[in-house]
Amino acid sequence: MSTSPAPLHFYFDFISPFGYFASLRIEEMAARHGRRVEWHAMLLGVSVLKVMGLKSLLDTPLKGDYIRRDALRYMRRHGVQMQRKLDDPMMDPRAAGRAFYWVKQQEPELAAPLAHAIYHAYWAEGRDLSSAEAVASITLPPGLDRQRLQEGINSPEASVWLRSAVDASLKAGIFGSPTVVVDDEPFWGVETFELLEQWLASGGW
Repeated sequence: MSTSPAPLHFYFDFISPFGYFASLRIEEMAARHGRRVEWHAMLLGVSVLKVMGLKSLLDTPLKGDYIRRDALRYMRRHGVQMQRKLDDPMMDPRAAGRAFYWVKQQEPELAAPLAHAIYHAYWAEGRDLSSAEAVASITLPPGLDRQRLQEGINSPEASVWLRSAVDASLKAGIFGSPTVVVDDEPFWGVETFELLEQWLASGGW
């Protein structure tokens, strides 16, 4: 009896512009190779700042300027339009992360659509989504109740689910957004998507 291939595990932080870029492509890529996508929100503030002890990329001398240029180059190449600039004040991503995991627990089929909606509202529309109220006010996927979502974000369970997911991502060796894990092989960065596509097509090497 044949079995379905393992999903692509897609790790992302909502404050990551490159995570946003990857979110626009990951499902189409997976579908081309008969895979589905398992979405995992993580927190760069934990992996990069606390665990690795590093500055954010934009705050790192020399590298920050390159990242700004690289993001603009990617946007031109792929026709991505964003109201938010990389140097605009960054939101606290915890409300968005709690929203994602609350929906993933309650209505898992809506988790990926919600992630798309949050990413679009934050980057494409430039909205600050630091609070439960702000997250619940965006254009939500059909079938997701605004009031229940806001209550869910503020629930103790959502905080626990987010912390557990972040801990699990660290144990899996995930440090950056985006990271895609295919058959236990990690690919970090949207610029590795061409390599990832070759891996999927060939079965790896």
